[in-house]
Amino acid sequence: MRWAPPVLHVRCSVDQTLHLKGRGLLLAPSHFGQGPANSLADPALPPVLVYPAGYDRAAPVTVRALGRLMGGTRASILIATETATTSGELARRVGVSAATVSHHLSALRAAGLLSTLQRGELILHTRTSTGSALVNAAHTAGT
Repeated sequence: MRWAPPVLHVRCSVDQTLHLKGRGLLLAPSHFGQGPANSLADPALPPVLVYPAGYDRAAPVTVRALGRLMGGTRASILIATETATTSGELARRVGVSAATVSHHLSALRAAGLLSTLQRGELILHTRTSTGSALVNAAHTAGT
């Protein structure tokens, strides 16, 4: 997902434009979903975006390829930010402390590989298009 105010761009299985018209958007992580997100749009109900909640366990090859460039922890964090993710969730996924995640997030943000969005107390990190291109290139090179 990528936020470019006032539009949320989401890679979905169907090409569509969903106008929220002030109805909000319910985000529903799914442990059963794979690949792109899906939207459920019933005009009588609030819109729902269902997205994969799981961490890509096939990523070790990409982590090794990117790790040679930027280090394994930083590569793991960059890979894990495919969907908007909190620092705490990144620490849990990667298996490092919150302070370590914060340090690496700063470096990745400074390099233009990820962006951070703050809404009230919620702070979410996600890859930029440049960060995604780097991960995709490493994945292609590593396979």
